[in-house]
Amino acid sequence: MKKNQENILILHNIRSVSNVGAIFRTADAVGVDKIYLTGYTPTPFDRFGRKRGDLAKSALGAEEYVKWESKKSLSAIMRNLRREKFFIVGIEQDKNSIDYKKVSTKGGPAYGRKKLAFIVGAEVTGIPKNILEKCDVVAEIPMKGKKESLNVSVACGVALFGILK
Repeated sequence: MKKNQENILILHNIRSVSNVGAIFRTADAVGVDKIYLTGYTPTPFDRFGRKRGDLAKSALGAEEYVKWESKKSLSAIMRNLRREKFFIVGIEQDKNSIDYKKVSTKGGPAYGRKKLAFIVGAEVTGIPKNILEKCDVVAEIPMKGKKESLNVSVACGVALFGILK
């Protein structure tokens, strides 16, 4: 991560606690400043305020180091980030997506940006179309095998490390 850059990650409607924990761990490793947990994405604490052991197991303590906030409305967060001049990157397969490796390369849409926000979505359905339309760019990981996609936590890691190299 570039030292003079602020990076935000949004996890929208991710159902799996293990995926959320793994993403916390990756976010810590790559230098994400804050994670927003939106929709029904589980938080590091259960509804009774107790620490979630299942999330902590995959996060390995990263949930204690990476700032996070739970919000129901993704649209409100996006409006705020836009006001704060964040460049918003959806990580998703879409007809309008570009190869994630081109996002931050010289001449790429995020090159030189000081504030980046990344969004990943639900394991099966991904990021909703109305949210993709509000992103500045949609980044896709090209698939060469028979499977059409990666696990959301793996895709998030590949994209973050590739874009923030």
